[in-house]
Amino acid sequence: FAKAVHALSRIGEEIWLDPLEKGLAVRTVNKAHSAYACFLFSPMFFQHYSSTSDQQDNKSAKCKVSLKSVLPLFRSITTIERSVYRCEITINMFDNRVVFQFKCRNGITKTHNLGYEECEALQAVFPAHLCPNILKAHPKLLSDVVMHFPVSQEEITLSISPSSVILKNYFDEEIDRVMYTEMFLHPDEFDFFHLRLDSDITFCLKELRGLLAFAESHGLQVSVHFGSSGNPVSFRLEDMLLEAIVVLATLMEPSSENQSQALNAQEAPAHSIVGVPIHEGPVEADAIDVAPRCTVPSVEEQVASSQGSPFFRPVFHLKKLMQLVGGGDDFPKSRNYLNGVSYGCALTTAVAPGTCAENVQ
Repeated sequence: FAKAVHALSRIGEEIWLDPLEKGLAVRTVNKAHSAYACFLFSPMFFQHYSSTSDQQDNKSAKCKVSLKSVLPLFRSITTIERSVYRCEITINMFDNRVVFQFKCRNGITKTHNLGYEECEALQAVFPAHLCPNILKAHPKLLSDVVMHFPVSQEEITLSISPSSVILKNYFDEEIDRVMYTEMFLHPDEFDFFHLRLDSDITFCLKELRGLLAFAESHGLQVSVHFGSSGNPVSFRLEDMLLEAIVVLATLMEPSSENQSQALNAQEAPAHSIVGVPIHEGPVEADAIDVAPRCTVPSVEEQVASSQGSPFFRPVFHLKKLMQLVGGGDDFPKSRNYLNGVSYGCALTTAVAPGTCAENVQ
C-alpha cells in the first residue's frame, strides 16, 4: 500500500479513497487532467476488510485526501516494513476523518487523524479492447529502458512498427546542446506483441515512473494499450490481490495524417508473435458502451500539457475517460470497472506485513 501511495504521488496532489464491495480503490488525477491512475486492492489483500453502504439513504463515501498529508506517513518504506506489523485505515463519514493507525513491533501505536474533503467520486473507463496496439512486457524490460532517460526528461515518444519498438526522448523545439537517446526493442523481447496500426505517440514520463517502480518491485507484467497519436495510452498491472492502471494523454500531431490512420485502423493487418487471446480486465470489460472513435476537436480545445508541451488534448480525450459522479449516481452492478462505484462508508486497510480492514458507522 505504501508503494502505491508513492506511485500515485508522481501523478496527482490528492487521492480519492473509495471502499467498494470488491476492494479499496485509490485514485488520483493531475491538475491538467492529462494523467489518471487507480489502484484497486482486493479484499484478499487485507487481513481483514469490510465496507458498508446505506442503500436506503443512498449514502456513499466521498473522500478526497491531500497527498501532502498522506505521503509523510509512508515516507520511508524501509522503516515501515521493519517496524510496523499492522496498519489500519478507517474512513469515518460522521467525523469526516481518515484514521491511519500504525501498530509497531515495539508496542507503540501511532494514530494519525486526517481530515478529508467531501467531494464527487472520480470515475474512469478506458476502452482498451478498442486499441489497435497491445504490448505486454516484464517490468524490468521497461524499467531498464526508462533508466537511460534522465530524471529531468519530461516526455518520450514510443514508435511501433512490425519490426521494432523505439523509445526516444522528445523536445518541444530543437535544442543545440542536448543528448538524444533512442532505444530499439525487437518484438521478440515482449511477452505479447500485437500491432494493427503503425503509430508514434508522445506522453509524459514522470507519471509513468512510479507505476514501473511498483511493477518491478512486485514482478508484475505491464500491459500497454494504445493507438494513434492524440489518443490516450494506458499502462496496466494485474494480480490476484490488486489491479492498477495509469492512463496518459498523448500529444496530437499538427497534421491530418493521423485521422486517416485512425480510419484505416480496422483494415490494417494484425502482427502478433504470440497467438493467445487478450484477457480483458475490469477496466476493459464494460468498454463496449464507449464510442470507438470521435471527431478531432477544434483548436480551442487544445490545452498545455502538465509538462508544458503545446499539443496535448487531455480535455478532449480524457474527459471521455474521467467523469465526476455524485454519490447518489449509481451504475449498474453488472458493470465491472476497475474504479467501480463507491458504496463503502468506512473501511480499514493495511500497509506492511499485516493488513486489516474494518467498518466505522
